[in-house]
Amino acid sequence: MEETTISSNLRVNEAIRVPKVRVISETGEQIGIIPTREALMRAVSVGLDLVEVAPKENPPVCKIMDYGKWKYQQQKKLHHSKKKQPSADLKELRIRPKTDQHDLQIKLDKARAFLEEGHKVQFTMIFRGRERQHPDIGKEIFSDIANRLADISKPEKDSRFEGRRMFMVLSPNSKKPSGSAKTKTQEDTPPNNATDVADTTESVNDDKPQEV
Repeated sequence: MEETTISSNLRVNEAIRVPKVRVISETGEQIGIIPTREALMRAVSVGLDLVEVAPKENPPVCKIMDYGKWKYQQQKKLHHSKKKQPSADLKELRIRPKTDQHDLQIKLDKARAFLEEGHKVQFTMIFRGRERQHPDIGKEIFSDIANRLADISKPEKDSRFEGRRMFMVLSPNSKKPSGSAKTKTQEDTPPNNATDVADTTESVNDDKPQEV
């Protein structure tokens, strides 16, 4: 017998108001169409519940089962499936308006790796002193970054300036590029020695990036 797919939004016992139902027993046996009151008495007699599992059928299909146990098992399955799903974090990379091209390329390489893993990347530009008077410089740098990573990502929204910081969030494209394809930036840039540069990358919350 085929297993009945059960919705999470069910009517149980006295909440089932139709006069007749098609009943499946607690062992999976097809009892047939009987009055709802009789079906409920059958469920009570074995210490179980009468659960409407297919309300759109004519008449609705009900199953005699332990509803509390079933709900608990469904919650466990949902929790287990959520644990299996890979979590997409927001990764933060910090730069300055005066970050040189070598260090910027290192940040771009890290951003590309995060994006390929399905993470979002937030670029945070920190302005100091009189640098705050020139947010246009930050916008130009962010525009350049977005263009250099356009093959794998897109900006979530326009960059924003708050206090002495400017932010830009890049989201990975839905379709990952082929692993064999290399961008012009990757081909032209020699490998960097990662041990010579401090890693200022961390997972952060969308609204409150952690300070390094």
